[in-house]
Amino acid sequence: MENVNQAEFWQQRYEQDSISWDMGQVSPPLKAYIDQLPESAKDQAILVPGAGNAYEVGYLHEQGFTNVTLVDFAPAPIAAFAERYPNFPADKLICADFFELSADKYQFDWVLEQTFFCAINPSRRDEYVEQMAALLKPNGKLVGLLFDKDFGRQEPPFGGTKAEYQQRFEQRFDIEVIEQSDNSHPARQGSELFTKMRVKS
Repeated sequence: MENVNQAEFWQQRYEQDSISWDMGQVSPPLKAYIDQLPESAKDQAILVPGAGNAYEVGYLHEQGFTNVTLVDFAPAPIAAFAERYPNFPADKLICADFFELSADKYQFDWVLEQTFFCAINPSRRDEYVEQMAALLKPNGKLVGLLFDKDFGRQEPPFGGTKAEYQQRFEQRFDIEVIEQSDNSHPARQGSELFTKMRVKS
């Protein structure tokens, strides 16, 4: 399990096309969330960590969002994204460890969570919460999907429960929504929670 903390683990998965979690499209609940955002949101600073093939980042870019930052551990998906979107700002494509991003340098209005929390070693989940809170501006939001399922495995994706997430996140966030998604991809029907939470001041 420790391998998930290493960039090489993820690079190899992409090189071998061993990315079974990849749906090949924008997640429907996240597309629906993005579609209802006002025009004024399009210049907000948005982070998509552990973005992988980054369909949501591509969609945000296509819809005119101008300040989106993609972060991933592995070079392969970032290179592939840059090839698909040659006009995407190169300085917003960051190959780095999310946990090493400096809150002094990076601050975001909101973060889009999509299959990143489930990819990290579960022992780092509290660290994830702290880092998210640090990277968000006052009143910033964490929006996304969490698996509502125990996969019973020692490799990603790692699942969890609504109760666990509430217990972990409520220390640093006011949880506004955490409920079963009703518009998930067919392969994920009944196993995703849509969540929106705001960092505590």
